[in-house]
Amino acid sequence: MSVSNHENRKSRSSSGSMNIQLFHKTSHADSLLTQLNLLRKRKVFTDVILKAGNRSFPCHRAVLASCSRYFEAMFGGGLRESRDAEVNFHDSLHPEVLELLLDYAYSARIIINEENAESLLEAGDMLQFHDIRDAAAEFLEKNLHQSNCLGMMLLSDAHQCQRLYELSWRMCLANFATLFKTEDFLSLPRDKVKELILSEELEVEDESLVYEAVIDWVKADMEQRHSELPELLRCVRLALLPETYLLKNVASEELVMCHKEGREIVEDAVRCKMRILQNDGIVTGFCARPRKVSQALLLLGGQTFMCDKVYVIDNKTKEITPKTDIPSPRKECSACAIGCKVYVTGGRGSENGASKDVWVYDTLHDEWSKAAPMLVARFGHGSAELDHMLYVVGGHTSLAGSFPASPSVSLKQVEQYDPQTNKWTLVAPLREGVSNAAVVGAKNKLFAFGGTSVNRDKYPKVQCFDPCQNRWSVPAACPQLWRYTAAAVVGNHVVVIGGDTEFSASSAYRFNSETYQWSKFGDVTAKRISCHAVASGNRLYVVGGYFGAQRCKTLDCYDPSSDSWDSVTSVPYSLIPTAFVSTWKYLSA
Repeated sequence: MSVSNHENRKSRSSSGSMNIQLFHKTSHADSLLTQLNLLRKRKVFTDVILKAGNRSFPCHRAVLASCSRYFEAMFGGGLRESRDAEVNFHDSLHPEVLELLLDYAYSARIIINEENAESLLEAGDMLQFHDIRDAAAEFLEKNLHQSNCLGMMLLSDAHQCQRLYELSWRMCLANFATLFKTEDFLSLPRDKVKELILSEELEVEDESLVYEAVIDWVKADMEQRHSELPELLRCVRLALLPETYLLKNVASEELVMCHKEGREIVEDAVRCKMRILQNDGIVTGFCARPRKVSQALLLLGGQTFMCDKVYVIDNKTKEITPKTDIPSPRKECSACAIGCKVYVTGGRGSENGASKDVWVYDTLHDEWSKAAPMLVARFGHGSAELDHMLYVVGGHTSLAGSFPASPSVSLKQVEQYDPQTNKWTLVAPLREGVSNAAVVGAKNKLFAFGGTSVNRDKYPKVQCFDPCQNRWSVPAACPQLWRYTAAAVVGNHVVVIGGDTEFSASSAYRFNSETYQWSKFGDVTAKRISCHAVASGNRLYVVGGYFGAQRCKTLDCYDPSSDSWDSVTSVPYSLIPTAFVSTWKYLSA
């Protein structure tokens, strides 16, 4: 067809109207790939040969560059390979794996199975077939189990497969008690052993397993690893070991004691252990700090809303049983744990007056004592621990006069308690006085979420206290109006749960304590007004509250590894929870 003929047809058919038709052959892409693959197999128009092992694969540069940034950079970046007729991977790539990747490039199809998934993930990452890498990772996620999780952790870490890494890491933490005896563990690099045994979320009920894991790992290659022992020994919470085990097993282990540093580490742990057993103040050393999963869960409450008893939740059976009576029963008090001690502050006693009293329950020695009273009597307040200090925030008071407030006014006053000196100090007041707010310490700051404001409205903001600057700020608004809600730190986020409306009672939100951003959390299993939440390990536990005329009678648990809620156990009829705490758990014998 000549140019003049086409121009004549254009002018002859032009009527000024837009009479058009779109033709789209949906199978064109598949047809094109099929034809290109036939050309590849017949070696027609191929312009490069890939070699792996003793096999050769003629290909088209344009197809490879379209599928892989690796080949796009190689062929278009002026490298030697952009001009060479051959690219030889030698033994860095198995020919069967390369063949699978090339078949995918020319057909958009690949079969992934247990035999090739790991190799495809590695090769897909190496050659930047990112779709293949991600598909292989997804296959491995579905086939992740206890016997391969250590290997999957290393593989996914090396190839930036974030989700596979998170899942395998969680499985390693959860199954450490059996994994540390395997060859896979003994062959781990030092940095991964250290990262595992340092984790707050390592699920071991007995710290002796961690100690034995370190000793076994070192003994597996004494020549190369003997010098690594002190660094790993510092990661073991030695002061959590029973006294007899620490003195008879650890202090007599030749492998440990032949190191000068090893001896010093053990001696320091023994000193910490003696201080714990003698109830000699708060022991804050790392070797004496229990992991999150070995914390004890305690519920405070009573048959009415008067808090008169402490209950303990069994770690294994989740049975809730009475532990001790509170010396001075009260309602609308607050409780917070620091170390192995629970601090019960304020509240209203039998005569309904606000109290300054502070009762301390030592979980290790099963003893109650009285601490210095608060400076301001209060009830309906919140309390939280931050850097081994106790803070009480807001609430009401029944003191007469102008200081600090009348009973109907929410307090701005915030107090800090130092357990070492047994003294209370007023710190900077809240920007807005609140009661019934959720108070929690996270990332070296104190947060108060919502609550009832001075004019009895729901306060719609987050208030944040920076102890270094001794000032409160309002960094964010709440996603909904909150009071009678609960908050707990899970990982890098604060989870705020429940509320006093039908909508808020069934919802939960994540709050990033660094960016101050909110995100929706999974809805809870039961609607709860005035519930209580605490984190233990990497799990969130929620208990108490009511909705309508019904009490919530279950202890529920959220597991982030499966993104699911589960009802763990039923709460005894005699217990209406008024506080929920997680304390350090020590072995005394």
